[in-house]
Amino acid sequence: MKREEKASISIMKIICVSIILILISGISVMAVNTDLKDITIILQNGYEMTALTSRSKVSDILSENNIILNEDQKTIPDLDSEISSGDTIKITDKSYNEVQIAKISEEGIETSLDQLLENYAPITEKIVVEQVVIPYETITKNTTGTSTDTTNKVVQEGKDGLKEVTYKIKYQNDVEIEKSVISEVVVQEPVDKIVQVQKKATSRASTLPRTSSASSTGGTVYKITAYCPCSKCCGKTNGRTASGTTATAGRTVAASSKFAFGTKLNIGGHVYTVEDRGGAINGNKIDIFVNTHAEALQWGVRYLNVSVVN
Repeated sequence: MKREEKASISIMKIICVSIILILISGISVMAVNTDLKDITIILQNGYEMTALTSRSKVSDILSENNIILNEDQKTIPDLDSEISSGDTIKITDKSYNEVQIAKISEEGIETSLDQLLENYAPITEKIVVEQVVIPYETITKNTTGTSTDTTNKVVQEGKDGLKEVTYKIKYQNDVEIEKSVISEVVVQEPVDKIVQVQKKATSRASTLPRTSSASSTGGTVYKITAYCPCSKCCGKTNGRTASGTTATAGRTVAASSKFAFGTKLNIGGHVYTVEDRGGAINGNKIDIFVNTHAEALQWGVRYLNVSVVN
């Protein structure tokens, strides 16, 4: 019995040693198959950390080390790059410019250290609001027909407008490299300068035709337009005026409320009667009634002397 017991113990020892040898061999194989890399990770704030990893892809290494990039951050090399042991992953701002340096080096251009540092400089952005002048326009109105004996009269002085323009400006080394418009807001509309070309005054009585019974008091230059009984001009087609009369070409005009209904106006030598109003008729503006829309368009805009007839 003692011999059998000794033989059994010897077999158990052999089995245990064999199992241990197998485990050691397996661990050795795993260690050989697992290619661990020593990687340096530099965070944006300059902090450096060392990571021991079996991963090769930059994004996998960051994920393995619980590092999440912000929207304005990037890595050098990029997230899809494969790296080797001893390599460095740098986390930096997206505006960090390294491509230009690489191009300079690859092309073999001789450059100084200052030039290299200049290309490495980050790009900054600023929102800037500037006030920009809107120049006024000069409009010339000729009321003399084919006459050559004319003179110019400034009916309305021009005035520049003003707008605020919001720009996004990019700087590198305090030098502006890009400027784009974000929005424009008009602060003050420009006022057009209006110049009327008219006949020179003579010692004779006024050449403007006048009704024999008409006399005028004073005289002011008004902006004279024309309208007809169509819906485009007055929104209705019945030809009824605001005073209740039927609009008549050669007689009816629409004027602001400073002229009472029935007031006689001498407009460019012809006497009209104020019988109508209009939403756009205010200030120094008067609308003369004509029969058709074509006549209204042909009339256009004229600047004529207007006076009240007694």
